[in-house]
This record gives sequence, structure tokens and C-alpha cells, in this order.
Amino acid sequence: MKYLMTTAAAVSMLAGMAHADGHAPTVGVSWSNFQEERWKTDEAAIKAALEAAGATYISADAQLSASKQLSDVESLIAQGADALIILSVDKDAVGPAVDAADAEGIPVIGYDRLIEDERAFYLTFDNKGVGRIIAETVTGVQPEGNYAIIKGDQGDPNAGFLLEGMMEVLQPSIDSGAITVVGESFTDGWQPDNAQANMEQILTANDNDVDAVLSQNDGMAGGAIAALESQGLSVPVGGQDGDHAALNRVARGTQTVSVWKDARALGTAAGEIAVALAGGTEMGDVEGATVFSDGENGVDMNAILLDPTPVTAENLQVVIDAGHIAKDKVCEGAMDSVAACQ
Repeated sequence: MKYLMTTAAAVSMLAGMAHADGHAPTVGVSWSNFQEERWKTDEAAIKAALEAAGATYISADAQLSASKQLSDVESLIAQGADALIILSVDKDAVGPAVDAADAEGIPVIGYDRLIEDERAFYLTFDNKGVGRIIAETVTGVQPEGNYAIIKGDQGDPNAGFLLEGMMEVLQPSIDSGAITVVGESFTDGWQPDNAQANMEQILTANDNDVDAVLSQNDGMAGGAIAALESQGLSVPVGGQDGDHAALNRVARGTQTVSVWKDARALGTAAGEIAVALAGGTEMGDVEGATVFSDGENGVDMNAILLDPTPVTAENLQVVIDAGHIAKDKVCEGAMDSVAACQ
């Protein structure tokens, strides 16, 4: 489902939506691990949306610590946050943060990762769709053989959603015997080094007989590719996030697809929704909201799921035209056949 509200529309709608005591809203953002490349883009978009609406931005970085995230949220509340955007470290540990916010009447947005609680608004991309796109693109060039799946952190619901999407595509070929999944591993913290170690273990266990890799993000795809290259292997690899390094790998032919989730669109939506909720808008009244109930516990939640964009060597121009990456950066060392780099 598309998110339809523009920043200009939000500013108009929110012009009179200050709190009852007249102060402009403050929005607190709890990042799980701000060191990851893509969150810088998200933050810039959130800040821009808040600034346009006259709101204040405050933040904290949990540094992949679930316990630190809880104390971070308490600190953001103490600093006067009127709404919270939480990129959770661990779906099973974040509950007390929602409780603390709820006790103060502060609305919560579960950002990019599901916080399965009816008190949280869920804003993300269609992660099952991302998983389907990764699998569809890779199977399109490698329709049979031995597959490895490099999954994200076990505490992140997105890893499950992505796997569901992947398996929707793979299962018929698995049933027919055309594809065999010879290894799959969760990856602590979604970290490339951990993914590389997981890929090395899968290669060792299978005497390097791996024909394709489905990675659940670009950083881990880079780790998997490093493990493959150390063994002299080049196979189709899929990932997601539109990381600059990954897009260059697509141009060079070492990564097959990066599913781009335009972080600017997600961050802008988060900022606008946070200000609306801080101003008293009910979650169900947020423009474009629908009901999501595909979490592990089937909780009905108000949600917006944005549409992702697959980026391959054939359509690299889309990220250049969008200003997401400069042509010289994406095209360094590119294959001669890449039209965007001509």
C-alpha cells in the first residue's frame, strides 16, 4: 500500500495540531544500531519531515543492546517526547518500552521492524514482498541447484517475514526437486562479518557446492560474497536495502539484485505520522493506514506497508535518477553491458 500524504500536505494539516498546552511536539527516535549505513538516510528524512511540521527531533542509539534500548526510551520520555519512533533491537524485549510510553500517553511507531502490540503503529515496507522479489530474481537466473539462505537476526520479525516471502517462491521448486536448500543460518545483529562466517560454514558443509544465495540484506550479502570469492566462486546472490556498496556490486555483476526500500519515503512517513499522533490523531485515522495481522501472535495493528523496488543491472538508472547514488559511485568497475553506466 502506498503512503499518500506529502510533507506539504502534512504541514497544512498539522498547522494547528500542537499539544493542548500549546507546545510544538517533540519526537523521540530510538535507533537499534545507528552505525548501519542506511539509518543515516532514514534519520535525514525524519528530521526534514519534523522540521517542516515545526517539531523537534531527539534520538538515542541502542548499539544493538535490548537493555540499553529500554533505558534509551525512558530517557527520551524524560526529555519530553510526545511521540516515539522505535527501531527495535529485539521484538521480545521491547514490550516494557511500549508500556512506559503508554503509561505517559505517548504514541509509539514501530519503525521498519514489527513491535507486535496494538498500541504501536507499524510502519515498514512489504517485507514478505521483499523476500519474494529476492527469490524471484535469483531463481530467474538460477532456476535449479543448491541454495543457501542467509537470514537476519533471530530476534527481528523481519527475518521471518522475509523468509516467508522467499519460501513462497522456492517451495514449488523444492517440492519438484529442482532446488535444494543446503544451508540456512540466522545472523546475529545482521552483521556482515557474522554472515561471512555463516556462509563459510555452509560452503564447508557442502564442499563448496552452492549455486545461489538468498541474503536478507545487502550488508550480509557482502559478507556472503566475500566468503564465496575466497573459494573462487561466483554465484547469483540477492539482498536488499539499496546499500551503495551493494548497488556497485550489482553493476559489477557480483550481486544479482538489491531490493531498494527508499529510506527517504519511510523516514518522511514516520515523521509525518509521529507528528499527527502527537497531535491527537488516532492510529486508525492515519491517512493510508490499513490493518496488519500477520505477526507471530496475529495481533491486529494499524499499519502502512510501502512498496519496494528491485534493482538489477538492467534498471540501475532508477537509483541514479532518484539521487540515491551518484553515477560514478555505482558504476565504478561496472560491466560493459550495464546501460546505466554507458
